[in-house]
Amino acid sequence: MNNKDSKKTFLTLEPTPKKTLFFLGVVLCITPYGSPALALLLGILVAQFIGHPYSSINSKVTSYLLKVSVIGLGFGLNVTTALQTGKDGFVFTLISIISILILGYVLGKIFKVERKTSYLISAGTAICGGSAIAAISPIINAKENQITIALGTVFILNSVALVIFPIIGTSLNLSQTQFGMWCAIAIHDTSSVVGAASTYGNDALTIATTVKLARALWIIPLGFLSAFIFKTKGSKVKIPYFIFLFILAIILSTYVPFLKDYKEIIVEIAKKGLTLTLFLIGCGLNRDLIRNAGLKPILQGVILWGFISIAALWTILKFYT
Repeated sequence: MNNKDSKKTFLTLEPTPKKTLFFLGVVLCITPYGSPALALLLGILVAQFIGHPYSSINSKVTSYLLKVSVIGLGFGLNVTTALQTGKDGFVFTLISIISILILGYVLGKIFKVERKTSYLISAGTAICGGSAIAAISPIINAKENQITIALGTVFILNSVALVIFPIIGTSLNLSQTQFGMWCAIAIHDTSSVVGAASTYGNDALTIATTVKLARALWIIPLGFLSAFIFKTKGSKVKIPYFIFLFILAIILSTYVPFLKDYKEIIVEIAKKGLTLTLFLIGCGLNRDLIRNAGLKPILQGVILWGFISIAALWTILKFYT
């Protein structure tokens, strides 16, 4: 099939069994029965047994959908809560980022993981998973296989975190504040943070989203640090501009009276958008991505994730209620 034929097939959505099952998964995710964990599981099943019919555009669609959905969640917050939450998480975030980068460097040396791959895994664990990897990789001139391995490692651990974090939180009887803070610090990607927190409660979701997006802004100083470490001149740091739109949504939600009647609707749509995002992320976790990750990078990722998860949980239990 040539390029014209493939474009025509995509645009007309020519029905095939693969596409039909894919869209059934999409529909299920946006119904009241769709949950973040179920969406991710359905996506993984599609990737393993059916195949993604639109794999070539999955990454781009997932990225846009995540950003729009996160901005929508901003309409469920207010300025006072957001400022207090961001302030509370600042020192915690700074210490955790520095610790992960140092430990990641040491583990990379011990396991003899390729330098740039190790650095990307550490950056993804320290800040915001795939977004950090995507932002840092061009700055350090990472190759495609290095990016793929880092992304595969992070996405696999994200999938596990989305399922087990609510279970652990419930068993330890964590408060909404504690769980929201723990998710924001210890889970890599924003989508999985929001997915796990939303199953725990609205207050946990508010805290997790605010702290995670404040954490994501650390991509900017990390970008400059990366350029210095790898001695790459003229590299541009990608600023996550959608975070500023998230902040604008919070301001509008707080100070524009007529939005009060629509805020709940916007937030519910945003939550469904994030559920659908997790489905698409699952659809991208095919066998090749998992196989390419390799044992040593995954081992590095697991230890880093275990360290930040346990350290964050201990700190939160001690200092947050």
